[in-house]
Amino acid sequence: MAALSDQADRAMRDGARFLTRDAPDHEIPDDPMPPVEAMRLIEEELILDGIPERNLATFVTTWMPPEAQQIIAGNLHRNFIDHAEYPQTAEIEQRCIRMLAKLFNAPGETTGARTQGSSEAIMLGALSLKWNWRKRREAAGKSVDRPNLVFGGDVHVVWEKFCRYFDVEPRIVPLHPEKYTIGPADVEPHVDENTIGVAAVLGTTFTGHADDIRGINDLLVTLKHDKGLDVPLHVDAASGGFVWPFLYPDSEWDFRLGQVRSINVSGHKFGLVYPGIGWLIFRERADLAEDLVFYENYLGKTDATFTLNFSTGSAMVLAQYFNLIRFGRAGYRHVMQIMQENTRLLAARLAETGQFIEVGADEEKLPLVAFRLAEPRSFDEFDIAWQVSAERGWMLPAYTMPPKADHVKMLRALVKLNLSHALVNTLAQDIAAACETLERKGGAHESERAKIRTNVGY
Repeated sequence: MAALSDQADRAMRDGARFLTRDAPDHEIPDDPMPPVEAMRLIEEELILDGIPERNLATFVTTWMPPEAQQIIAGNLHRNFIDHAEYPQTAEIEQRCIRMLAKLFNAPGETTGARTQGSSEAIMLGALSLKWNWRKRREAAGKSVDRPNLVFGGDVHVVWEKFCRYFDVEPRIVPLHPEKYTIGPADVEPHVDENTIGVAAVLGTTFTGHADDIRGINDLLVTLKHDKGLDVPLHVDAASGGFVWPFLYPDSEWDFRLGQVRSINVSGHKFGLVYPGIGWLIFRERADLAEDLVFYENYLGKTDATFTLNFSTGSAMVLAQYFNLIRFGRAGYRHVMQIMQENTRLLAARLAETGQFIEVGADEEKLPLVAFRLAEPRSFDEFDIAWQVSAERGWMLPAYTMPPKADHVKMLRALVKLNLSHALVNTLAQDIAAACETLERKGGAHESERAKIRTNVGY
């Protein structure tokens, strides 16, 4: 018995050494650490992070059911790119692509790719725009040294990254106060023969609304007919691609519009999968520039690859397929309607306080509430974001809008599936309570304001 007791004492000491030592920081430790100690050290570190379920900033899925978690855990070791050894996994990817193409009303045979998220999908889609533009220009004997890409100030930063990384002139349409999306009149002055494409957003990260995609498409059709400028349209549906088909099925933004040649969507947002999984879908095979496809055979058979990454896990592809077959169209519609109902509840509760203005309440949008103070106060939106975090742990993003609306301050609350009716009511009460506290004390101290998380998420 004494020997067993000694072993238990040693095990307890070995599992608790991290409590009296600094976490390894600048270099790999010389000696190994018991697995339980390493696990507990990491768990203690993560206590300092926010609680994902209270993160109102992120569009990313923070909960999946146990069955999905089991699929994910059981396939983390499966390298997706190795199609020779895992052909059924590759087939499941193609099933997802076909299903999404059908959801987006592709007219016939199409193609696409899974990606780490919409950022990679956008890079690949925009590269294909550039390659196809260059091919058309070279065939016509024209210069290819001045490509440009047109998009609004409401896009995610990845569009500007693409232009900088791949030597394309960004032609950014500025926003204006009370006008936070773009339409055909905004786009037309920027399009010329060197335009590789126009990017439009379905569900912006700033307010959740959509650009006038149909209007932009009609403009591009007119330019094609009148001036011979065949400018393709890419739809950044990172957030909206799993929302609009179920909440606004009659709204035409997808391949029903002739100039829409490619669409990206994030499975890890309203596709309801953990990060990271994204999808790029082309209208037809010809829209994928063949020069961007590589063929290799060192994994056992000849495979075509069209990604910026190579080795990656299969788990999230399988999790996406799980969701598609588990929910079906009716299930996704039901989930989106629940989110929409709770979004309207939050908007109503905030309106009852008399302190806020909701942006674009009656327009088609993502399940979120973008709002700002109705009138100047002794505190601002950034103060509110800090106060609700300090008092109740909510991660509510405060941010300024893009130029030329950058003096407009905004708050935004994502209303995802895990934000129930009861939690919505609690959130609204907490925001109102934060305003009361700030009214008494006159805003947050500058040192506290500096801690506010101002990123708008993606």
